[in-house]
Amino acid sequence: MQAPEFWRQDGAVSRLLTPAGWVYGLAGCCRHVFVGTPVEVSVPVICIGNLVAGGAGKTPVALSLGKRLTETGKAVHFLSRGYGGAERGPLCVDESQHSAAQVGDEPILLSRNSPTWVSADRPAGCMAAVAEGAEVIIMDDGFQNPSVRKTLSLLVIDGGYGLGNGRMIPAGPLREPPGHALKRADAVIIIGDDETDFAAMAAAAGVKVLHASIRPDHSAESLVGRAVVAFAGIGRPEKFFGTLDSIGCDLRATHAYPDHFPYRVEEIENLRESARRENAALVTTEKDIVRIDPGAREGIETLTITLQWRDEVALEAVLRPALD
Repeated sequence: MQAPEFWRQDGAVSRLLTPAGWVYGLAGCCRHVFVGTPVEVSVPVICIGNLVAGGAGKTPVALSLGKRLTETGKAVHFLSRGYGGAERGPLCVDESQHSAAQVGDEPILLSRNSPTWVSADRPAGCMAAVAEGAEVIIMDDGFQNPSVRKTLSLLVIDGGYGLGNGRMIPAGPLREPPGHALKRADAVIIIGDDETDFAAMAAAAGVKVLHASIRPDHSAESLVGRAVVAFAGIGRPEKFFGTLDSIGCDLRATHAYPDHFPYRVEEIENLRESARRENAALVTTEKDIVRIDPGAREGIETLTITLQWRDEVALEAVLRPALD
């Protein structure tokens, strides 16, 4: 889904839906109280979660931490629910055999770096990963899922978006009350400038705060100064379009789609036609390209990104329980 615009600010629609949000929030809190004892896993489990529906930067964080831990000699396995995919698992993702329609777009990206499991049943996914040699499990999402005991729970916050209007789904983007979430968080990772001052809220709750930024990698060099037609079906497409603008692209047209949008061949042909009319390159994200049929990807360029940490020492201190 695409996050509705009224989630960004308080207004009549969000106030009208607030009672439904109270019910949603109460149900989430009860889930943690009544679910029973979380399953203990024999290896460290790092959960990368967020407080809001939509993109906050969880997958870039998971990839960055996975690479870091792999470089220390740990056998890292990723675990995902596989949002947008039909498979329930436990299933080890193989990009040569599985499509985004089967396992979701994020697991495809994760599997390019380390073994990645899709499992609607998180404990079963953990056990399958351990059986195949995992020494550390990184859960991409799952902060609100209490079925597995986590070694580390990290909350990712988009510094520009923060908590939106601060109301619960469906009145706003919140998955749970911030105070309730911060009690379970070991650290907060703020991506980009902290425009909503979430760091102060986290610090007041006694939670460590890390800062990081998403930057284009070397793929940006080939796009500088070129005419571009851009499209994206991610949590906040405008962030992608803004990045292209910031590196010096001549943005002729932008096309925003709902998060995890399943592109049809006809849709891609329409986008190609738009690029032809503008005599421009057709550009998208890594997450979007994997949702396009392989036979329809030719000629579509991707801008890849990397995560940069502001304080490496602080990050190492947070990760220490998973390194010991």
